[in-house]
Amino acid sequence: MLQKGKIVQYLTIGFFAVGILEVVSEYLQNKLLIISLKPLIPLLLIVIYTIESEYKNKLFVLVLLSSMLTNILFIPKSTEYLQYALVVFTIHRVLVVSMVLRLQKIKDYIPFCIATLPFLLVFFYLFMETAEIPQRSYLLLLTQNILISVFSGLALSSYVMNDNKQNSVLLIAVLLFVMLQFTVFIEKYLLINEFTNIFRPLAMTFNVLAFFSLYKYVVVAEQSNYN
Repeated sequence: MLQKGKIVQYLTIGFFAVGILEVVSEYLQNKLLIISLKPLIPLLLIVIYTIESEYKNKLFVLVLLSSMLTNILFIPKSTEYLQYALVVFTIHRVLVVSMVLRLQKIKDYIPFCIATLPFLLVFFYLFMETAEIPQRSYLLLLTQNILISVFSGLALSSYVMNDNKQNSVLLIAVLLFVMLQFTVFIEKYLLINEFTNIFRPLAMTFNVLAFFSLYKYVVVAEQSNYN
């Protein structure tokens, strides 16, 4: 009978193996492999988390399921599916921010507001400089920029105020999510149909690493909060 730690270790190796195959598939633009592997990444992470965690945060499972649905909707290159993906992705961001706010237990909101402001300025500048945003996607992208700024400010202020393992892992996850947001935004709205073979594998790399880091953060935060 395998111990829990060994099972998690083997599943983690499997998770990164699937992640690498997915990145290669994106580069080769192999639709069959992409469709098969993309939903498998968050599903594997759900299995790993539920085995390792003693607390089973249902909100984190919802975060991963919404990520899986977003990944599926981003596969086609149609504007209709892109719109659906943006809706689900916005819900996903709300779930992520809600979950982190519950786990972080912020007591002083002034550092949080100060840390959020630079991210708001950067993301809004990029947003306003983009001329290719469809009218119906405008509000969704605006909301996403606010949510990623709040998420980033929350992680940065927590790390500055208290440099512990929990906050360090959260900051790493946030930096990866910020890079993912930039990459997807550039591919979809700035370099449409250009350099797809570079930006899609890059976005998938950030996606795999960001969600694995978020999973690690949730486990560490649970242990810290409940102990």
